[in-house]
Amino acid sequence: MRAAVYYGPNKVEITDVPEPHPGEGQVKVKVGFNGICGTDLHEYYAGPIFIPTSPHPLTGQEMPLVLGHEFSGTVTELGKGVTGIAVGDRVAIEPLYRCGHCGPCRAGNYNICAQIGFHGLMSDGGMAEYTVVPTDMIHALPDNVSLELGALVEPMSVAYHAATLGDPKPEDTAMVFGAGPIGIGLWFALRGKGLDNVYVVEPSPTRRASIEALGAKTLDPTALDIPAFIADLTDGKGADAIYDAAGVQPAVETALGCIGPRKPLVSVAIYEKPLTTPLQKLVMNESRIQGSLCYTSADYEAVIDLMSQGHYDTTGWVDKIALDGVIDDGFEALHAGTKMKVLVDPSAGASE
Repeated sequence: MRAAVYYGPNKVEITDVPEPHPGEGQVKVKVGFNGICGTDLHEYYAGPIFIPTSPHPLTGQEMPLVLGHEFSGTVTELGKGVTGIAVGDRVAIEPLYRCGHCGPCRAGNYNICAQIGFHGLMSDGGMAEYTVVPTDMIHALPDNVSLELGALVEPMSVAYHAATLGDPKPEDTAMVFGAGPIGIGLWFALRGKGLDNVYVVEPSPTRRASIEALGAKTLDPTALDIPAFIADLTDGKGADAIYDAAGVQPAVETALGCIGPRKPLVSVAIYEKPLTTPLQKLVMNESRIQGSLCYTSADYEAVIDLMSQGHYDTTGWVDKIALDGVIDDGFEALHAGTKMKVLVDPSAGASE
């Protein structure tokens, strides 16, 4: 079968690899769509970062390996002992490997497992025609949720998990910094939680236009004093929940100027450069910065439920490409900013 194999920085090849078969407690999935994530871009241009160069303790795999951790598909084969799943089931994959015995795992917070692994970063993943996953990664998709949306459950669950950590109420004023895929996911999540007053801060006109087309209210930090606007909007009390999906110093500084007393700034970004955080603002405001990592099964189920209600819309920000286009139409286009979210169809263009 064909797959996108990672060999190191700037070296991903579309090549033939052996088709996998499920072992005990595993299922084989024919991949419908696989999203290219920001993490994949970091690995391609500057890796290996998370991709192991020696066997990972939970998967036993190391580079080179098949990329892809945001994917959906159809179950085609069951391993020994698998119950509750049937061939033909349409599924989204929650790609986390967890040890089950570290402190976070014992506390039920497996998304911050001390040895956490990702299918498609620490094992052969979904940027291939087929892949094999353990049954605890499987989430069934309702009939009215497409495989295209199914491939977006993973990044939308990242956003939903972060939105939940901010503990927003329907009457609150919330802010999202950054209108990339996670920022868009945060807007969808907050709207799904009943908030009407959600403002997305984004300097890029293209990205602002994309999320405005979905119905979002946006603010341009290059043309507006954002903290002054929020102070006026809220009669001086500040925003109730702020989310950073931008990952740059100016966004964090502006966010801290908007945050209300004893309210959270939830960080769901990857910071390529060290930040200088003005902690005095947090002290004087008794506000806080809250980190957010990944998701849990509850986030997956919440997102899938919202998708089944027609809550998510891919218009204007999602593109689909064939596996052969992963480099030029995928990594390079995303890196250049000409595309926002790319879903790879591993079967498109494949010989039958």
